[in-house]
Amino acid sequence: MRRGPGASAAVRQRRRPGGFRDRRGCASHGPDGLPDARRPRSRPPHGRGSILSTFRDLGILPETAEALEAVGITTPFPIQEMTLPVALSGHDVIGQAKTGTGKTLGFGLPLIERVVVNADVEAGRATAAELSDSPQALVVVPTRELCTQVTNDLQTAGKVRNVRVLAVYGGRAYEPQVEALKKGVDVVVGTPGRLLDLAGQRKLDLSKVRSLVLDEADEMLDLGFLPDVEKIITMLPAGRQTMLFSATMPGQVISLARRYMRQPTHIRATAPDDEGATVASVTQHIFRAHSLDKVEMLARILQADGRGLAMIFCRTKRTAADVADQLTRRGFAAGAVHGDLGQGAREQALRAFRNGKVDVLVCTDVAARGIDVEGVTHVVNYQCPEDEKTYLHRIGRTGRAGASGTAVTLVDWDDIPRWQLINKALDLSFNDPQETYSTSPHLYEQLHIAEGITGVLPRAERTRAGLEAEEIEDLGETGGRGRERGRGGDRPRGGRPGRRGPGGDAPAESGGTEEERPRRTRQRRRTRAGSATDTAGTDAATVTATEAPAAEAAEPATEGGAAPRRRRRSRGSGSAAKAAATATEAPVAEAAAEPAAEGGGAPRRRRRTRRPAGEAAAPAEG
Repeated sequence: MRRGPGASAAVRQRRRPGGFRDRRGCASHGPDGLPDARRPRSRPPHGRGSILSTFRDLGILPETAEALEAVGITTPFPIQEMTLPVALSGHDVIGQAKTGTGKTLGFGLPLIERVVVNADVEAGRATAAELSDSPQALVVVPTRELCTQVTNDLQTAGKVRNVRVLAVYGGRAYEPQVEALKKGVDVVVGTPGRLLDLAGQRKLDLSKVRSLVLDEADEMLDLGFLPDVEKIITMLPAGRQTMLFSATMPGQVISLARRYMRQPTHIRATAPDDEGATVASVTQHIFRAHSLDKVEMLARILQADGRGLAMIFCRTKRTAADVADQLTRRGFAAGAVHGDLGQGAREQALRAFRNGKVDVLVCTDVAARGIDVEGVTHVVNYQCPEDEKTYLHRIGRTGRAGASGTAVTLVDWDDIPRWQLINKALDLSFNDPQETYSTSPHLYEQLHIAEGITGVLPRAERTRAGLEAEEIEDLGETGGRGRERGRGGDRPRGGRPGRRGPGGDAPAESGGTEEERPRRTRQRRRTRAGSATDTAGTDAATVTATEAPAAEAAEPATEGGAAPRRRRRSRGSGSAAKAAATATEAPVAEAAAEPAAEGGGAPRRRRRTRRPAGEAAAPAEG
């Protein structure tokens, strides 16, 4: 089958040899109580009956078929062939198929077909009164990366009819999205948070939506998006068409279907040679690995024979960033995608990965759903997934559209119980993973790693341009995650002791907070000037007495009424010692009321001393 150069990765389809199990039809209800299409249709292996149907045979518009054929898509996948007749008739659908089997076009083509655009008016299929600048179809997705990909696929399918598709998600500036909504759009693909923001600001009108799709519905439930999704559903017309699509359908999704859908048809699509929960074309390897040896093992796995693009999945954002840095230092062209990065950096890494500038993408589960990049041959679970659903979606990034792939999972000793639960749920045969290190012979043998490979990529093989070769697009990001705050002017607020001075213009001095150091210096100057202390009043005397040490000696006033000299911290002079002893016995009250010295000289300084409670106060010497 011919492929066009401009085809999106998610819509490049190849038909695998052989037939498939077609469960389209009517009639029965499944164990979940929903109508289930289950009419098997046999196909002879040879002859006329083995010719597969095309998209034109399924009744889609000629313009849509022409747009698909322009990028080399002519024959549908099972989920597409089973879903299109039901969805085009306006019925609600729950579509379930394994990862990489074309679910995006399974719901995307019915959306494109039901939208009324100018081309339909010109062709006589609709009237001008049916046109609208408000969105006629809405697709809700859990992640930003999946939002971008679904948008690209829908734009490809609706290119000939000029269907206007807009991606709405967080991390980008509001203004471009608002301007696009004002000009008019036909299909909106968005994440729940940004959709609610725009709808709450009355920038997004959902009153004309005819079709709603919840893509990866189970993931939205896991991420806590259910309240947001329910708010969005309440803004839509009651007479809409609703479709749910995912590779896994837990009971919560079925409950959501019962509440918001009208007699949905549950369609499950499988191939006859792919009975298990995982895709048969993906070869799985499970190793018990030590955490201190994982990076070394990973570096050798990435040098296996025939390795193309590779995706490394981690459980935490910190681990993903650390693994990407270590692989970069070892010579690999690696990028990272995780929640602590700004949206510009996340899209930069994905573009570099799609364009081949980096061949290793280290990511968290934000990239485990729906991301379709052609040429991914290896998926490595650097850390054990949380559950069987996450495992299925992770390894589903390879072996897509009939291609083959390799999935490697590294399980720590502490994660063995978790993995055994996953193994039991998926009915796999890896209950006790083999203990493996970077030097284990079976690692080299099973993954086809050449002898003599080390954990550093040879310089002769460092041919990728790297992440720096892909520019970061200025998205006008509204969020602050992933950027240093409080340093370098990103949050120039004053009042943070020890970091910045008042107003945030200059850093505070070291050795104490910025409030303490200037005040302490100012108080010491005031205690050393006797006349200044008297004119300052009782409050100044109190502050001075608090700061002045009790054992600090005071110089006697100079003759002739001159101002007293500054006190010096001395331990040996006789007069200073006598003055210090006198100061120790003087109470605060008498020191404050002491008369001036005879002869018009400067008054004695008030001194505050501490003495035991109950001790009689001795009068100061005249």
